[in-house]
Amino acid sequence: MSMNGTAEMVILVVSFFWLCALTILFFKFYLYYTRLIKNEKGDSLVAILDSVSKRQEENKEAIENLLKLCEQLKKDGSLHIQKIGLLRFNPFHDTGGDQSFILALLDSHDTGVVISSLHTRTGTRWYAKGVLSGRGQEHELSNEEQKAIKSATVHHFHSEK
Repeated sequence: MSMNGTAEMVILVVSFFWLCALTILFFKFYLYYTRLIKNEKGDSLVAILDSVSKRQEENKEAIENLLKLCEQLKKDGSLHIQKIGLLRFNPFHDTGGDQSFILALLDSHDTGVVISSLHTRTGTRWYAKGVLSGRGQEHELSNEEQKAIKSATVHHFHSEK
């Protein structure tokens, strides 16, 4: 065998292996492509991509609607009772123990109601006062009622941005 014959043989072997490698790569890409477009309808890749794009737009619109709903629920929720303060005290020295109490029920804006119960030897009296932004709405708040409002703690889990 001459030098030309050996070079031709090397080129032929290298070409054969190169052709085998390209065939394997093509076959892998073909399998990947068929898995990618496989569906019951036998749609083309363009139709599948159009469908994916349409679903993406629908999902985007649905997410925007959910975000609006969440904002509305957050706004509405700020008006619900979120803070509760309880203060027990003894307003009269002639009775034993802290039998009287004040219950503050407030929303996130410190608006709501305080309910007072004053216990005496002759009975128990109940009072309620409206609260607007932490202050008495129609009647002044007593020191104890103001303490109950200040001690009101948030009784829900709320994340702020």
